[in-house]
Amino acid sequence: MESHRSLAPLALELAALPPSLGPVRLIGIDGHAGSGKSTFAGRLAEALGGVPVLHLDDVATHEELFAWPERLRTQVLEPLAAGRPAHWAPYDWVERRFGPARVLEPAPVLLVEGVGAGRRALRPHLARLLWMETPRAQSWGRGRNRDGRELSDFWDGWERAELAHFSDDPSRPFADTLVHQSGTGYEWSSGAGATAGRAGSVTEGDGLPRA
Repeated sequence: MESHRSLAPLALELAALPPSLGPVRLIGIDGHAGSGKSTFAGRLAEALGGVPVLHLDDVATHEELFAWPERLRTQVLEPLAAGRPAHWAPYDWVERRFGPARVLEPAPVLLVEGVGAGRRALRPHLARLLWMETPRAQSWGRGRNRDGRELSDFWDGWERAELAHFSDDPSRPFADTLVHQSGTGYEWSSGAGATAGRAGSVTEGDGLPRA
């Protein structure tokens, strides 16, 4: 295992990939809820020079936890595939409605993170799929602790929905890269056999992600 103090090696690897969505290299970051996807995506975005991150929590709704592929396709994927800016409206989980429209430029690299980032509707458009290799029970425990007891009912519903989603449309078997959290930060394995956890890992030593 080779050690590094930053995510720069992975960033270089991703930036060198061929475009997968028009001029965009779309990088998916999937994993169970609470597995640290958002924190990891933020740090990887910084290592890539501040590339944009699309959070799938902003695409889903209370009524459509996973029934958002068509909205993502029309608002984001199709414009970017044509080299045009995407105009999309993030969902407000407090107000329970979509907020003001935002613009997403066709950047050379775009990270899309969230449960379902590696689903079959997105995989044809991805240059690389990363999976956060955190056990489901540990991830869900983090999420519940983070959100508090007032969201306990939401988590009960979420867990059932996530189980059903991954049962029908798993992401991990199709991941190109597995990302592990360790005491020194992140380790990852890429390439053929990644989902078997083969060697080729490197470490990001900026500390563990938040829950």
